[in-house]
Order: sequence, then C-alpha cells, then structure tokens
Amino acid sequence: MATGETGFDDVTFDLVSVQYHSLKAGHDYGQYVRDARNAGKDDIAEFFEQVMAEDSARAKKCHEFLKALGGGTDQTSPQQGAN
Repeated sequence: MATGETGFDDVTFDLVSVQYHSLKAGHDYGQYVRDARNAGKDDIAEFFEQVMAEDSARAKKCHEFLKALGGGTDQTSPQQGAN
C-alpha cells in the first residue's frame, strides 16, 4: 500500500477522513434539524434527520473498516445511543 505524507497508508487516511467529515457533518445537521423544527418545517427537519442518520451509518462503516485494518480498538467504538 502506498503511504502518504501523513505516514499512514492512503486507504487508512481516506477512511479516517470520510469518518471525520461524516461525524462533523452529523454534528452540524443537529442544528439544521433544530432550525427546521423552530421554523415549523417538520418535513425538512425529517430530511435533515435522514441525512444525519446516513452520515452516522457512514462513519460507523468507516470505523468497522479501520478496526479490520488494525487501526481501531474496542475503546474507540462509537457509544451506544450516541447520535
């Protein structure tokens, strides 16, 4: 595997990047849901919740791949019920 400038192989770096961006976006979407609910736009809030759930699933899948590659431990597992 090629090793990038970070010292990590490219695939690991890519998975960490996707995981980070998915988690960051999920955090931001929480505000979008609140904004939509405050505006009385429940259909839009539900859309943002769906997008947030998709990003959460994406981050979890990255975590599983990283664990399989030897880059994760049980101590880094996502917490149950955390959104």
